[in-house]
Amino acid sequence: MTYEATEGRRSNAVDAHVGERVRMRRKLLGVSQDQLADSLGLTFQQVQKYERGANRISASKLFRIAEILNIDVAYFFDGLPDPIEGAGPDGTVAHVHEVMQTFLQTSEGVELAEIFPRVASGRVRRQILDLVRTMAAEQK
Repeated sequence: MTYEATEGRRSNAVDAHVGERVRMRRKLLGVSQDQLADSLGLTFQQVQKYERGANRISASKLFRIAEILNIDVAYFFDGLPDPIEGAGPDGTVAHVHEVMQTFLQTSEGVELAEIFPRVASGRVRRQILDLVRTMAAEQK
């Protein structure tokens, strides 16, 4: 079977990105996987699969998740490239997903993702980024 023939059954980088955004929003609200699963009439294992991108989330289920998590459906697609412009030659979607997934797998990453946008000053945000870059370079 060719990739095109199985495309409808495979998850991909977009599915993983959407799942990560579900996970991030759920954690920011302090909602457990069990609570979300109960609200959706699913098992927590199914929610885990959605969040890992192992299973695709149907449009109707994503709409319901947005209602439960009190967010616009578009939130789940934030950070993806414009589909008209494409992902770029270097595989940007997959790379961004990998970086975000690694970052959000820690409680500190989730907390930092929640707090960082509250830093109003662009100059201060850049200084924080410079500090983290310097610290990461020293770890090498």
